[in-house]
Amino acid sequence: MMEQNLVKYPIGIQNFEKLRRGGYAYVDKTALVWQLASQAQYYFLGRPRRFGKSLLLSTIEAYFEGKRELFEGLEIMQMEREWKRYPVLHMDLNAKQYNCREALIKILNMHLERWEQQYGDKYKDRDPEERFMHVIEQAYEKTQMPVVILVDEYDKPMALNLDNEELQDEFLSILKAFYGVMKSADRYIKMGFLTGVTKFSKMNVFSDLNNINDISMDFQYATACGLTEEEIRQNFDDGVALLAQGERLSQDECYAELRRRYDGYHFCPDSPGMYNPFSVINTLANQRFGDYWFETGTPTQLITMLSKTNYQLSDLESGEVSSRLMERVDSYKSNPVVVLYQSGYLTIKGYDREFREYQLGFPNKEVENGFIDCLLPIYTNSNENPSQFNIVRFVKEMESGQPEAFMTRLVAMMADTDYRIVGRTELYFQNFLFVFFRLLGLYVEVERATSDGRADMVVQAKDYVYIMEFKMDQTADAALQQIDEKGYALPFAADPRRVFKIGVSFNSEKRRVDEWKMIEDIRTLE
Repeated sequence: MMEQNLVKYPIGIQNFEKLRRGGYAYVDKTALVWQLASQAQYYFLGRPRRFGKSLLLSTIEAYFEGKRELFEGLEIMQMEREWKRYPVLHMDLNAKQYNCREALIKILNMHLERWEQQYGDKYKDRDPEERFMHVIEQAYEKTQMPVVILVDEYDKPMALNLDNEELQDEFLSILKAFYGVMKSADRYIKMGFLTGVTKFSKMNVFSDLNNINDISMDFQYATACGLTEEEIRQNFDDGVALLAQGERLSQDECYAELRRRYDGYHFCPDSPGMYNPFSVINTLANQRFGDYWFETGTPTQLITMLSKTNYQLSDLESGEVSSRLMERVDSYKSNPVVVLYQSGYLTIKGYDREFREYQLGFPNKEVENGFIDCLLPIYTNSNENPSQFNIVRFVKEMESGQPEAFMTRLVAMMADTDYRIVGRTELYFQNFLFVFFRLLGLYVEVERATSDGRADMVVQAKDYVYIMEFKMDQTADAALQQIDEKGYALPFAADPRRVFKIGVSFNSEKRRVDEWKMIEDIRTLE
């Protein structure tokens, strides 16, 4: 039996000093920190939540505060010689709620009061932007060193209120004036660094900071947050070995499962695949696979946005997005894909350099499973957890050769849906099938229709094959006829499994399945 791994995993620790003094595992990103600091610019870095942005800023803070002892043994020690101490103004906007103007003002005041205790509160009765300007000036005057400004989750107030334009306008007015101070105070500032999930160009927050360098899609900083597989092997190989032992996998199989579940994020074309650090660390600490990233927050607002925009869900993985749109969220009401990318639910799968278009898709199974799981209740009348109740029963019925049972369940799932939510009938029909196929595909092999003429759905279980064709406002017989005319069952002619052909008719006026018919393929009956 392998000895228990003694690595201290930094679950929930986002402070670099606490992490280092506490002896927690740290994946060395300090070479990139030094590279950023040495160029001394205004930066913006966008990454999904729980991807290490806060720890990165905390590391930058410790570096600029000259805390050399925290960096012993790290790459930056081979680069830095002077270790100067700068005044650092570090602001975190990662509050849980921003439901009114006063909530934002309260957070700004909290930070301003803390800085004013150190650098003077002569302007404490003025507006936040005036107080911010005074703090920067006084920090420079008192230390005779330029100021470093770090803002974590700069966009949180707007991101939590995508569907409230009035409140967004209020937040915009406050934050635009507040962040704009950095341009006016440029002569006192060494470096500014803002992190967030989305870049709100529509809200024009950055208009007064026209010299900010958006490094979100820069190749050289693609690995600044998150974990590469090489970093996991170098830092956590023993933990992976323990996990493999507990899961009865070889170590190579365990790495493959980690890759399938948590890898696959690409923040620019041809960049290394990045693992979600939160999910990997929790998996190794708990010694079990789980959907840790999704358990900390579901994309309720984004799911609602998808349903309201009448978006065709199949475009989540087949649509292309121009490079111009990828850098902004102005069009989220008509095309929510960019927000889904910036939030981490989609990632870059390919890039057409000639037309400057990105191909997007789900990064890994954790994201795909959780996202589709959140979508299904919108497109069905189920009050149960669909992935644990309906889909599992579907699979059991398919694996045991009970097509009548799972078709009865399918008809029930599509009945009595709130069409005020799911939009026009044809789109609902297409989106339901997309979500249903994807969830079913978590458990059995499912092939969807493509341009070369395959059936709408082919489900392969151990002893059975189900070939299904769906028609809107046509008969179930017409669907069965297409299965025969197109020869969808021919690939299974020599297959020992029993093959069922199922035709389904969806009635657009009644907004439900009108009829379905099933025939067992005679080639398997002897």
